[in-house]
Amino acid sequence: MVGELRYREFRVPLGPGLHAYPDELIRQRVGHDGHPEYQIRWLILRRSDDGDEGSTQVDCKAEHILLWMSNDEIYANCHKMLGEDGQVIGPSQESDGEAGALDKSVLGEMETDVKSLIQRALRQLEECVGAIPPAPLLHTVHVLSAYASIEPLTGVFKDPRVQDLLMHMLSSPDYQMRWSAGRMIQALASHDAGTRTEILLSLSQQEAIEKHLDFDSRCALLALFAQATLSEHPMSFEGIQLPQVPGRLLFSLVKRYLHATSLLDQLNDSTAEAGAPNNSAPEELIGERSRLELEFSMAMGSLISELVQAMRWDRASSRQGSLARPACSIFQPHLADSGLGLPVAQAQPTFRRSRRYRPRSEFASGNTYALYVRDTLQPGMRVRMLDDYEEISAGDEGEFRQSNSGVPPVQVLWESTGRTYWVHWHMLEILGFEEDIENVVAGDEYQGAMSSGALGVALPSWRWKPMTELYAVPYALPEDEDAEESEHLTQAEWWELLFFIKKLDVPDHQEVIQILQENLDGEVILDDELLAELAVPMELAQDLLLALPQRLDDSALRDLLNCHVYRKYGPEALAGQLAYPPLLEAQQDALLLQAQGQPKEPKTQCSTTPLQHLVEGYGPAGKILLDLERALSSEGAQASEVKPLLLQLQRQPQPFLMLMQSLDMPASNRALHLTALRILMQLVDFPEALLLPWHEAMDACMACLRSPNADREVLQELILFLHRLASASRDYAVVLNQLGARDAISKALEKHLGKLELAQELRDMVFKCEKHAHLYRKLTTNILGGCIQMVLGQIEDHRRTHQPINIPFFDVFLRYLCQGSSVEVKEDKCWEKVEVSSNPHRASRLTDRNPKTYWESNGSAGSHAITLRMRQGILVRQLTLLVASEDSSYMPARVVVFGGDSTNSLNTELTSVNVMPAASRVILLENLNRFWPVIQIRIKRCQQGGINTRIRGVEVLGPKPTFWPVFREQLCRHTRLFYMVRAQAWSQDISEDRRNLLHLSSRLNGALRQEQDFADRFLPDEEAAQALGKTCWEALVSPLVQNITSPDEAGISPLGWLLDQYLECREAAHNPQSRAAAFSSRVRRLTHLLVHVEPCEAPPPVVATPRPKGRNRSHDWSSLATRGLPSSIMRNLTRCWRAVVEEQVNKFLTSYWQDDDFVPRYCEHFHKLQKSSSELFGPRAAFLLALQNGCAGALLRLPFLKAAHVSEQFSRHIDQRIQGSRMGGARGMEMLAQLQRCLETVLVFSGLEIATTFEHYYQHYMADRLLGVGPSWLEGAVLEQIGPCFPNRLPQQMLQTLNTSEELQHQFHVYQLQRLDQALLKLDNTEKKIQVGARAGWSKWKGREYEWPGANPVFLQVGHKASGQKNEKEEEKEAGVEAADLYYEGAMPEVSVLVLSPSCWPISSISHLLSPRTCLPSYLRGTLNRYSNFYNKSQSHPGLERGLQRRLQWTWLGRAELQFGDQTLHVSTVQMWLLLYLNDLKAVSVQRLLELSGLSPDVLNPAIGPLTSSRGPLDLQEQKDAPGGVLKIRDDSEEPRPRRGNVWLIPPKTYLKAEDEEGQNLEKRRNLLNCLIVRVLKAHGDEGLHIDQLVCLVLEAWQKGPCPPRDLVSSLGQGSTCSSTDVLSCILHLLGKGTVRRHDDRPQVLSYAVPVTVMEPHTESLNPGSSGPNPPLTFHTLQIRSRGVPYASCTATQTFSTFR
Repeated sequence: MVGELRYREFRVPLGPGLHAYPDELIRQRVGHDGHPEYQIRWLILRRSDDGDEGSTQVDCKAEHILLWMSNDEIYANCHKMLGEDGQVIGPSQESDGEAGALDKSVLGEMETDVKSLIQRALRQLEECVGAIPPAPLLHTVHVLSAYASIEPLTGVFKDPRVQDLLMHMLSSPDYQMRWSAGRMIQALASHDAGTRTEILLSLSQQEAIEKHLDFDSRCALLALFAQATLSEHPMSFEGIQLPQVPGRLLFSLVKRYLHATSLLDQLNDSTAEAGAPNNSAPEELIGERSRLELEFSMAMGSLISELVQAMRWDRASSRQGSLARPACSIFQPHLADSGLGLPVAQAQPTFRRSRRYRPRSEFASGNTYALYVRDTLQPGMRVRMLDDYEEISAGDEGEFRQSNSGVPPVQVLWESTGRTYWVHWHMLEILGFEEDIENVVAGDEYQGAMSSGALGVALPSWRWKPMTELYAVPYALPEDEDAEESEHLTQAEWWELLFFIKKLDVPDHQEVIQILQENLDGEVILDDELLAELAVPMELAQDLLLALPQRLDDSALRDLLNCHVYRKYGPEALAGQLAYPPLLEAQQDALLLQAQGQPKEPKTQCSTTPLQHLVEGYGPAGKILLDLERALSSEGAQASEVKPLLLQLQRQPQPFLMLMQSLDMPASNRALHLTALRILMQLVDFPEALLLPWHEAMDACMACLRSPNADREVLQELILFLHRLASASRDYAVVLNQLGARDAISKALEKHLGKLELAQELRDMVFKCEKHAHLYRKLTTNILGGCIQMVLGQIEDHRRTHQPINIPFFDVFLRYLCQGSSVEVKEDKCWEKVEVSSNPHRASRLTDRNPKTYWESNGSAGSHAITLRMRQGILVRQLTLLVASEDSSYMPARVVVFGGDSTNSLNTELTSVNVMPAASRVILLENLNRFWPVIQIRIKRCQQGGINTRIRGVEVLGPKPTFWPVFREQLCRHTRLFYMVRAQAWSQDISEDRRNLLHLSSRLNGALRQEQDFADRFLPDEEAAQALGKTCWEALVSPLVQNITSPDEAGISPLGWLLDQYLECREAAHNPQSRAAAFSSRVRRLTHLLVHVEPCEAPPPVVATPRPKGRNRSHDWSSLATRGLPSSIMRNLTRCWRAVVEEQVNKFLTSYWQDDDFVPRYCEHFHKLQKSSSELFGPRAAFLLALQNGCAGALLRLPFLKAAHVSEQFSRHIDQRIQGSRMGGARGMEMLAQLQRCLETVLVFSGLEIATTFEHYYQHYMADRLLGVGPSWLEGAVLEQIGPCFPNRLPQQMLQTLNTSEELQHQFHVYQLQRLDQALLKLDNTEKKIQVGARAGWSKWKGREYEWPGANPVFLQVGHKASGQKNEKEEEKEAGVEAADLYYEGAMPEVSVLVLSPSCWPISSISHLLSPRTCLPSYLRGTLNRYSNFYNKSQSHPGLERGLQRRLQWTWLGRAELQFGDQTLHVSTVQMWLLLYLNDLKAVSVQRLLELSGLSPDVLNPAIGPLTSSRGPLDLQEQKDAPGGVLKIRDDSEEPRPRRGNVWLIPPKTYLKAEDEEGQNLEKRRNLLNCLIVRVLKAHGDEGLHIDQLVCLVLEAWQKGPCPPRDLVSSLGQGSTCSSTDVLSCILHLLGKGTVRRHDDRPQVLSYAVPVTVMEPHTESLNPGSSGPNPPLTFHTLQIRSRGVPYASCTATQTFSTFR
């Protein structure tokens, strides 16, 4: 089954187009918890672009991940690895099957033959004396190789004699013998990787193997190892320049790697044996495992230490001051990442803030802050943007212009764009006017709040951070530490210290052991087993760290100074410096001295003067070079003098490396070069010198060899030296090959005409090592990849077992792998050459960094190009084109970028960008993951159709290749696979039993805390820690949330069930000792853990200008979608919470919708849900919105009549609370509190269909309040809070008409004064002519004035469109009355007229007054006539807007205040008229009143009721001849009443019922609109209609027909009117029902989806005979107030007088 994908039912996404499949069960072991674990190989496959998963046959070299899994994880993820009984099928025993196929007797004979052949081969090898092996020996080895290929015979070849045979054959000088040995090893290793590793390990651990192996034999073993590890760890380091590692060091690395891997295999095998049956000595196995763990840790520490030195990480990277990462959550996104590379210490910027206005951080919720901004902001104020929104970025400032009811509602003139843009209220911060703004230094809090916009990464708008530690970072709470353990080293710290103790020489090691024994009372003799489990106090560790540096060699000392235990417990003086100055710093100082003042020729006779200048500043370390030169320059250099110096250089190689690096100095240092080469030439002759790190400074030799100014003598000496070095050790010939020495030598030969001695031979020698150089590179890659895989395996074991990682230098290895993640080194020049299509002499202007210069092309349109030849290995991080808008038609408009291996293969289009006319920097490429040798920028089109182009510059930014991208990919892959497998297993447990969801919080806490601790301990770079945290969160929490929020067959998700249980037991949880409290605590911890991280992805760079949305674009419905949700986790959680709330509210509505106290109980229920949301998720806007959407969803599920009943109940409740708040006192304050709670609940109606009916009822009740009681500040405050719940904004328009009426009343007062002034002026002019007539006329006018009756009424006035003009007699009569009123000097009632518009005021026709002259006293009719004349003139005034002329229609609506004795009666207009009528009559029948007023009994009877009550002034007596009774003034003697005070007799309000005819009419109108919408959409088919066009067509069809029948229209009454808001409400209803659907690509386009459920009525014209819209109506309401004392009657009978 090798190479076949057998288990493909579960895929784990590891990246774009990358998936992992469980392929094969490798081995089995027993975990730390005693349960079995299985190692599964997961294949990593890439999906092609067309979606094909590729072939079913998988190459053995395919990428894979080995993952240990438990039974539960295999059950949840790898179903086909389970047997019929549900148990895991163990590893296949194919070898046993093959062995069984062979007869046992035949197998025994073959084993006997193998043993005899081994003995014969050893004997023939001993008899072989010559260099050429005899043929019989070769035949014997050939037969042994054939036997070795048979797998059942593998055990025979484990005989130690086979290893001796292979050792002799590998060390043979004959190539054929070594080849035969390699063939036998390949045959033995062909069965499995374990056998191959065991053979290589056995060979590498032979004593003095390096002495017996020459270059070819060592390369043969290295080749076998490379082949063995190629398929195990297929990892690519493309683009990363690996160091040149010689074969000797590679072989040492191989030995250490094989040793570490073998110990790891033994560890896994020991756990398998521990779980085997019939195990009689578990203690011994546990002790054996502890020993193996210690050995493995020490072996891994040695491997990491040697690998770090081989990779030269310890020398190339300078020591950083602080290796600690600041303590912060790795799962929370940090905005500081956007400023990577910036200096830490920099001047704090200043920002502008307001002195008067409050910032957003001072408000508890976003709605409160939005209301504050809306109420405070005034036109002309300065504002600042707080969040990124479409084209506006956070931090932009502008000037507030206006606001309206649209979405978004705020228009601001922004400085960044130079034009206005609409945004939302909560996105603005008020700066105020200029005098309100101050400049302050930006503090940390403000920078943290504003960094989301300033750095381009937007946080959620309402980011809530809980104050308590538990909810802030629930997984990072410190665990309780044992006081005794805190005083000792941890096991990891002790094993790291023990690693250096084991590196000591035998005397020093015994001395340290003695110190340990003395400090531990010396009772027990410390052996290796006890030493590993030792508890070392901190004081003892500090003493050991003081003693170790003097006893360690240079390499071990460097490791000690870099390790964690030394940085934590070592002395600070030693932790901050090395035993010698760093090589690079000292070399730079030396180079600086050479460049500044070193003379070309020494002035003294000492020939070592250049060397003395070189070693200045090195102290004793530099003196070694002087001693070495002196020893070598003496005649017949004595080995006894040189060898001690070489041994000292092996311990401290810095002086030697400095000597080789001097060859890289300028050519003017000829004497120094010759001196150094002479010393190096002589050193090669000493065998001890070959152990020096020559390879680390070969770059200096190559620099001198390539130097164009190199002196010929120096060059000749250099070639002689390199030839001798390569001859002494061919490893360095391989290093020269890797450095490109062949080409450099060829160029030197060409320059000097071939007159360089041994140059040709050196070039041939280097060329012959080509295959070895390839082998070395492959080995270096395999070893590094293998180490990374073992490190990842240890991280996985750490996650699975929760055991600490005790490997020394583990953090050091991770630090070097992550190096470069937090700081990207910028390349000033990432290219080798820049070429242009024309005018090449101006190409340099593209890279001169001067924006005023430019390269201008010369050619045809579309032929201009810029070609970049990139340096080797440079991955482009950013490619930017600099342009200028002032270039006009020369500015590019469309740019296409191509990549290829050469200029002839530029076939791959990398990107295509449209350049905006206002752009200055155009980003072409970002974060390429592949190296392109040639990149070409083609200008396809210019602005305004230009031909030639101008480019101001080209910027290329590319990070230097580091190991971080490779390691990040591997770390994220392993982390994602591990946690997605675990998430699937946990989800399986929860699906089987929902109660397991209660344990999810502790499970997640443990996993997250473990990752947090690991990052704090081992990942010093912020980017690496963030990458780990993000991957862990996405792989573990995201799938879990998706699974627990997905509903089952019953439609209930596990988390939804849990939240339901929480809401049900919330009241019982108040007792902290109850089970409900413990249950609620677990639920809260789980929810807070799931939502405490709100990752915000940085948006991708937008090249083109985004299309505006919302108010900035014509009705784009795509803006209605929820924007800015942090991730799929938040979306799933909010969706689940919404479903829970919807179900809860739906149950409540179903049970209590008919109750009398429905609204208070609903508000209480909503308040409880709101508190529960805050308890579970905190006051986050996303969940508050989900709560509102859940309530809205429950309301949408109600039938229309039920929804209308609910809306009427809310309108009634608000009306009662508003009227109740007028009483003041404690009761009034209680009413206000109830009103506020109800208003918060009503906000849910906004945007729903129920808002239309709610507005209908609220409009009626509000009209009754305003006309019956009068306006108050509370009306406006309520509308400000629930204004969005009124789609037609009718209540707002009603208040606006009241304000307009007040303005008209003021103008009417001025108008009356003007008419009076005119009359008096006319009187003055006629006074001189008619003295007597004037006196008589004055008496006549005065008499008329006192003939006014004593009662003053009040009522309303309503207007229609004017029809016709009055005749002359009527005009003269009205003018006379008006003139008489102007000269009246008595007490007149104050009259106030309210102008009401029928478009917003619900005025019924039964309230219209037919003729004011027949129903009102004459002294009131004059006022009404004057107001009518004033209004008619104002309508025809040329300064007013032209439109339809309006006329007045007076109504019975309104209120009045009458004086009745000492009482003030507050009555309605109808009651006022009735009481004034009784001034002249003793009694009047109800029938007579109906005839006089023309009112219906439904209007008059409710007005009579309060007047005839116990508090009223009238009595109603029943008479046979008077239907309805007779009214008369009540006699005080019969029933005494209060004589003073206010008496309210206004008829009580009559509330509507949704079940009545009016509610049914509303339902009919809704159904008719639904029919019209569906009919219009059906007519347009699948193409659909834009929402705006659909609304227009529906309104047109409603007005002109065909529409419902005439009788149905007449039954609708006022409901027959229709607006665009009504149509939009019906569209939302049909969208919710699924009848209408949106287009995916164009959400603003709607089309018909399924048949509509409502019945379509017969079609007739809605308004038969009408040719256009109805004329607009204007209602006028009149109030009357007296300007003096109440007028009293001259008779003894009490009368009613109107004074207000």
